[in-house]
This record gives sequence, structure tokens and C-alpha cells, in this order.
Amino acid sequence: MTYAFTYDVPIGPDIYAHIKKGLGPEPPKGLVAHLAYRVGDGLRYVDVWESEADWQAFVEERLHPVVDSVLAEALGFRPPEPTVERLDMVDAWIGA
Repeated sequence: MTYAFTYDVPIGPDIYAHIKKGLGPEPPKGLVAHLAYRVGDGLRYVDVWESEADWQAFVEERLHPVVDSVLAEALGFRPPEPTVERLDMVDAWIGA
């Protein structure tokens, strides 16, 4: 079952770029789409995954180790986990 959500993070494009670089070029297993765009004083992410289990595996195995390191260096601390708003997906149409 598709798992989709959105959440805001209090970082700018520069910190986002460091996180993305740390994750490497290989797309995570189960990722359908990831969007990041500017809002207020941070970024908003919109993600679509093949399953919630794929998302959780990515968070534990790849995302949190990189985010913890980058944010500790850039901010001196790790902000609390953002509030996630689950999206009631109907369709995700992704181009080739």
C-alpha cells in the first residue's frame, strides 16, 4: 500500500544539500517521489513511498545517521522530529 506524507523542516537549501550528498546517489528502495521546496523559514518535503515499511527502513538505515551528523555540525543540535501529515493518496504519476 502506498505511503505518502508531508512535513516541514527548519533548514535551508544549503543544509539540505549536505544531507542529500551524505545519502549518496542511489535512490532508496521503495521511494516513488521526493519533493523539497521552500516555505517560510524552512523547507517542506512531500514523499511518496511504496510502503511505510520502506520509509521506516530508509529512516533507520540511511537518513538518521546522515541527518544527525549534518545537523550536529551545522546547528550544534538535532531538532525534534517534525510532525508528519499523512496524505490519503489516490495516485502518483511520475514521468520517466
